[in-house]
Amino acid sequence: MDNKINAHNSILDLIGNTPLVKLNQITSPLTGNFYAKIEAFNPGHSSKDRIASYIIDEAEKNGVLEPGNTIIETTSGNTGFSIAMVSIIKGYECVLAVSSKSSKDKIDMLRSMGAKVYVCPAHVSADDPRSYYQVAKRLHEEIKGSVYINQYYNALNILAHYKTTGPEIWEQTNGNITHLIACSGTGGTISGTARFLKEQNPNIRIIGVDAYGSVLKKFHETGEFDNDEIYPYRIEGLGKNLIPDATDFKVIDEFIKVTDEESAHTAREISCTEGIFVGYTSGAVMQAVKQLSAQGEFTKDSNVVVIFPDHGSRYMSKIYNDQWMSDQGFFDSKNVEEEQQVQYVK
Repeated sequence: MDNKINAHNSILDLIGNTPLVKLNQITSPLTGNFYAKIEAFNPGHSSKDRIASYIIDEAEKNGVLEPGNTIIETTSGNTGFSIAMVSIIKGYECVLAVSSKSSKDKIDMLRSMGAKVYVCPAHVSADDPRSYYQVAKRLHEEIKGSVYINQYYNALNILAHYKTTGPEIWEQTNGNITHLIACSGTGGTISGTARFLKEQNPNIRIIGVDAYGSVLKKFHETGEFDNDEIYPYRIEGLGKNLIPDATDFKVIDEFIKVTDEESAHTAREISCTEGIFVGYTSGAVMQAVKQLSAQGEFTKDSNVVVIFPDHGSRYMSKIYNDQWMSDQGFFDSKNVEEEQQVQYVK
């Protein structure tokens, strides 16, 4: 009799191999076939589990990380959660510099995972000493035995997705993918995935999603960093006010920009039509699909894969909160506030 217990050694064994799910209702007016890579099935509920686990493993192999060290990172929330999760299992302290644009849900989650959190003003330049980039650098200098992950300039960010996300999508589509559409923040997800897919078939179209207020699209098209492109926007984990080394612009064919408002409503639409509870950036990538479809990007034979990066539970105080939506001016004549669905019986 075999008494072996069929169990994983730790939650980290569950990272990767996320499902690909066909989208049906929200894409019904569109031409083509559309599939979502649902990264919320990672144990930390986002694609950032992949880079946290991979980068920390590599740091241990190379002797960069040692027992008792502190891991420091800049994050809009998801990377920080993943690093905190890995740090718990591996026994490291975790210190995070977080943008104030991050939802309260994300910040509370980071604290609940034992991380020490520094909340930094979002709408300052990258070289401002108050920015989360500079705060993380300062903490790294001050904390003895600390290691700064620095996902924006870490080539392992790309490599993690090259080794996992790209091969998974290629296998799941049996090589029949024609388009990959993904949001670009640090750029690691889209760059690593695209690099692998382009090696298999250079004709696959790679389209990055950017935010209004971010510099990525113009830099991709002109090679110019235009400071005038930068202004505050609400979407978390999408776009940048700097050019990350973790973005391989050569493997991205095109960038398309989406608005805060349309992305928020599209995220809510995904949840209500597909039953997939998604985050803000998932709404952004689906909004990009709608815009690309209107431009005639897809045919009936297109097999389009979109990456849904994280879970809707991280945005309960934002896009899934009617008061927040109203405060942003997102309920208007086009998107009127729905009839209240919660009735209190007295």
